[in-house]
Order: sequence, then C-alpha cells, then structure tokens
Amino acid sequence: MPRLRSAAPVLPVLDLAAAIAHYRALGFAVEAYAGAEQYAFAERDGVALHLSRWADHDPARTGAHVYLYVDDADALHAAWSTSGTAGRHVSPVDTDYGLREGAHVDPDGNLLRYGSPLRRR
Repeated sequence: MPRLRSAAPVLPVLDLAAAIAHYRALGFAVEAYAGAEQYAFAERDGVALHLSRWADHDPARTGAHVYLYVDDADALHAAWSTSGTAGRHVSPVDTDYGLREGAHVDPDGNLLRYGSPLRRR
C-alpha cells in the first residue's frame, strides 16, 4: 500500500492578503499562488498550511481546526502572543494526557491548537 508522506490543511480566509500578512507575522514563510485562484502556501519548520479565499466563509461557523505538535508550547505562545497579530491567544496549560497545550484563533476563526510533551519535574 502507498505511504502517506505529509498533509497540508487548507484554512478558509476572507481576505487573502491579510491572512498572508498574519501568518508571516507568526513566522511562516508564505507564498501566494501564481494562478487565478486566491490561494497561498504557508510553511514553517516543515509544517505546511494552505490559505484559501472563500467568499462564503463565516468565521463563526466554518473555520478550520489544526493541531500542531511543537517542541515548546510556552515559547511558541510567547512568540505568537507578542507578534502583534490579531486574533486570540490562549496560554498553554498542562493536560492530564501528558501535553502542555495552547492555542491561537486567527482573525478568520481558524483554530491552531499546539502542544508539547510535558517535562518531568
């Protein structure tokens, strides 16, 4: 059976230029698609996200949800929450399933949850 090699969730956005600027401020390298579609490719540390302009997108109803496994949830929260980006930043907390998790909701209602393994104390 063929192996899966990677995945790239597609995040719906209302304003592609604003979304590109937002994800660049979060540290992603973002490149707009050269074709007629309003689409962009974001990449950071080997993790890919795609951004797609969707006229019928309703941030309260149709946002995407992505989980990112990271090395240090606290460091990512510190970087993202001081980046000057719009949206909502949720401070990391320890979970009972062994991860320290935080979150960011972008202006288009897309939820980026992230977690790192809890450090043994």
